[in-house]
Amino acid sequence: MNAKTDTVQSSAEALRYPWDQHPGHDEIVEVRPGVLWARLKLPFRLNHVNIYLLADGDGYAMVDAGFGNEETIEAWTKLFEGPLKGVTITRLIVTHSHPDHVGLAGWIVERFNCPLVMSQVEYLQSVYHQNRGTEERREAQRLFFRRHGMDESLTEKLLGRGQDYLKRVSVLPPSYRRISHGDEVVIGTRRFKVITGGGHALDQVMLYCADDKLFLSADQVLSKISPNVSVWAVEPDQNSLGEYLASLASLTTTLPYDLLVLPGHGVPFYGLKTRIKQLADHHEERCRLIAEACREVPQTSRALVPVVFNKHVLDEHQMGFAAGELVAHVNYMIVEGRLTAETKDGVLQFRTT
Repeated sequence: MNAKTDTVQSSAEALRYPWDQHPGHDEIVEVRPGVLWARLKLPFRLNHVNIYLLADGDGYAMVDAGFGNEETIEAWTKLFEGPLKGVTITRLIVTHSHPDHVGLAGWIVERFNCPLVMSQVEYLQSVYHQNRGTEERREAQRLFFRRHGMDESLTEKLLGRGQDYLKRVSVLPPSYRRISHGDEVVIGTRRFKVITGGGHALDQVMLYCADDKLFLSADQVLSKISPNVSVWAVEPDQNSLGEYLASLASLTTTLPYDLLVLPGHGVPFYGLKTRIKQLADHHEERCRLIAEACREVPQTSRALVPVVFNKHVLDEHQMGFAAGELVAHVNYMIVEGRLTAETKDGVLQFRTT
């Protein structure tokens, strides 16, 4: 196991990244005594996910499981035969229902005969994703995309490859143990407060250890990229961006500056509140772009996607995320009174107030 001790005190302003590089796919890094960091590959542009193991008596509690595919099973097998040889997993804590985090939960639980621990909403959302492929649900998704201006060809692509990643989960365990916002969870010698937040997921679990100044932020606060915040057909009027910004504001007021943050993607970092401000400013800039585009002529979500996402050519997978994010921003701006919506020929159009 590789270890690095950080000897520099964090300031209130600075974003710092104490690890120069991430662990290789056959390595484990010890970020604090009894806190291990692994990094697994993902088969899309966001090409990795972080897994943390917390010392828990005679074994380790695992936080998230990785993507549900053969490559991840192979990666875990090598780790358990190598740097994690002899390690027992005492429980699996899954932060949220996305397949890069819950995908291999069934495999881990079966291998170690350990309990699955999740928030109730995220467990049920995982069940929903695993059983979402009915024709009725596909039709609801089809109508959702068409209502936001996606043409028939693009809609069919989004319903295919664009949504296929949601299926990449092993069979979920039929039972779980619930954790909720405000709970205190004892893991080994550490006490963690459970904090949940919406936006990226419905009720994503984060873990805060005050004594060790340690914060497992899952995907709610990432070190260098913005987490996806989207709206989907199952709740087309959801104000997910409003929920996300409220969660960030709550973290700013309740957590101290000098935490080591362990995110679901990217690298561990210091400077939580600076990073939160950057994320909030990022979404405000997107809202500003939307407001400018809708000032003179009303626009559909489809027309607004290239206004906001203008740095990359988007494939179907990325376009699905971009469409969901765009709808999240217009829904938020409608709630805030910054946009109005009207329907023309069955398609929503937005105008700046």
